[in-house]
Amino acid sequence: MTSSLHSAGISRRRFLKATLSAALVLSFPGIVRSRPVPADRERSLSFYNLHTGEHLKTTFWADGRYLPSGLSDIDFLMRDFRTGAVRGIDPRLLELLFIVRRHLESSEPIQLISGYRSPETNAMLRRRSRGVARHSLHIEGQAADIRIPGMRLDTLRNVALSLGGGGVGYYPHLDFVHVDTGRVRQWWGR
Repeated sequence: MTSSLHSAGISRRRFLKATLSAALVLSFPGIVRSRPVPADRERSLSFYNLHTGEHLKTTFWADGRYLPSGLSDIDFLMRDFRTGAVRGIDPRLLELLFIVRRHLESSEPIQLISGYRSPETNAMLRRRSRGVARHSLHIEGQAADIRIPGMRLDTLRNVALSLGGGGVGYYPHLDFVHVDTGRVRQWWGR
């Protein structure tokens, strides 16, 4: 098997990485579901909120269950920074972000541009820009606009697209990628 992998130009590491990614994808219909892959004893994320200057590194899942304290910390960090409103962030979004970061082999914190948005904030942004959806998944706590330091934006977009976990918007002129847990779709932002 190894010789056929090498003849196909695939290293063992790349093969194992692809196998792990495939196992994760197959473990999550539409990439994510209500509980994480059992093989992971712990799932953590680290963030830097660009608007508030807050840093967070927290474990949101361990030993087969979501951790309320980790989820609560993430909910607060991803709050609507304009109004201070907090909403529960969809755990499927956290799973998706975890898998993206793992796939990219990055230890850098996810830079958060936008997480939860209150309906008031979304309406205000919609008045300013045609690119804001009337009922954005940000309102439901199911979307995040992100970037990762040291990672090319198109690489981040391509990984998110390859996972098929929901919507992926590419905003190179604004320097972020939108990911959500809605239906699988993609767009290029204005």
